[in-house]
Order: sequence, then structure tokens, then C-alpha cells
Amino acid sequence: MTEAPTREQITGLVLAGGRGSRMGGVDKGLQLHQGVPLALHALRRLAPQVGTVMVNANRHLDVYAGFGAPVCPDDVPGYAGPLAGWLAGLRHCTTPWLVSVPCDTPDFPIDLVARLAAGLAAAQADLAMAVAPEPAPDAATDPAADPAAGGLHWRKQPVFCLLRRSLVDSLQAFVAEGGRKVDRWTSLHRVAEVRFDDTAAFFNANTLDELRQLQAPRR
Repeated sequence: MTEAPTREQITGLVLAGGRGSRMGGVDKGLQLHQGVPLALHALRRLAPQVGTVMVNANRHLDVYAGFGAPVCPDDVPGYAGPLAGWLAGLRHCTTPWLVSVPCDTPDFPIDLVARLAAGLAAAQADLAMAVAPEPAPDAATDPAADPAAGGLHWRKQPVFCLLRRSLVDSLQAFVAEGGRKVDRWTSLHRVAEVRFDDTAAFFNANTLDELRQLQAPRR
């Protein structure tokens, strides 16, 4: 049985390479949350959970470099999405494992990586992703609604993902063929879904209004 990866065996990657189109095209990772850029919040929260950290960014590379971590831009042109960020991270990764978090979710769990690693080992999987509850549109008819969780729907959080560095060749081939959908690529491999009960921990700021909501203290 494969043992859970240790902290030193994992490189953390903050994904900040998107267009920020739902925020009007701004560089989302550099938008301030409580006076600190979102991507820096994520970097600081991730760093104690892993052996080393990197940032995936495609603009303002000098600013991101000022955060004190290596910056790896996409090799795929045109803001190709999370898969391009993963590919850049895997290519620069020097540890057996890579874990990613998005730049726009600053309150993700402080035990995220340890729990993903444990879930991956238990399932003997190639990658592990977080799953968090949200209210189901219709708990009575939604097949994914969990009665034990009060009718909540368990939603995948695929960019909170721990994956083997050895998957780089598979991902490279998928992206080279024009693949951009995360779930289509991950379905090619053994995936462990790891449940986290704290919905608020995965609240992300896709819009300026959601960014304002983040400023409110969590209860």
C-alpha cells in the first residue's frame, strides 16, 4: 500500500494565471483582501502545509516574484485554464507530488494538504481533490444530495488537488490535443474525493461583489 505523501514530498502551487474575466479582466491574484493580495494570502496559508511553494501567473510576473516564491507561467498560450497551470507546475516541480490551490479562495482549510494526502493513500489513487457541501437545488430529487448532511449536495472543488508529478506526460498529451476540461482529464486516472464539511472555507471571489463579501469576518 502506498503511504501518504509527506509534507516534504509535496510542492504547493497557487493558481493565479487566469484572465479574471468575471472581475472585469483584472489580475485577480493581485486584488486586495484585508490589505493583502489574494494570491499572497493563499501562498502564506499553503506554505506551512508543503515542502516548497510556487505561483502560476501569466501577468505582472515581477510583482508575483516579489512574494518570495518561484513563478511559473503557462507554456500553453491564451490563458488555457487550470490544466495549463497544473502542467506548468508539474514541469517545474522537483518533488514527487504537486498540490494546487486557486488564488481566489483565501480561507481554505489549514489541514487541506494532509487530508488530501491521507485520502489519496487510502484510495490508492493518482490524485485527490476536495469535495465540499452546498445547498442542493432540490434536495428531494437531487441524486447527489446527502440526507445525512441535511440534504446538502457534495460539490467537487477540482482545483484543490493533489497529484503525482509522474502524471505530467498524460497531461501534456491531453493539453496538446486541445483538452481544457479538468474533469475529462482527471477521469482518465484514479481519483480520490476527500470531503470537507466547511462550506465557507471554499468560498471564492470570482467577482468584485464576492471579493467584497470576503471582507466580512467569518462567524
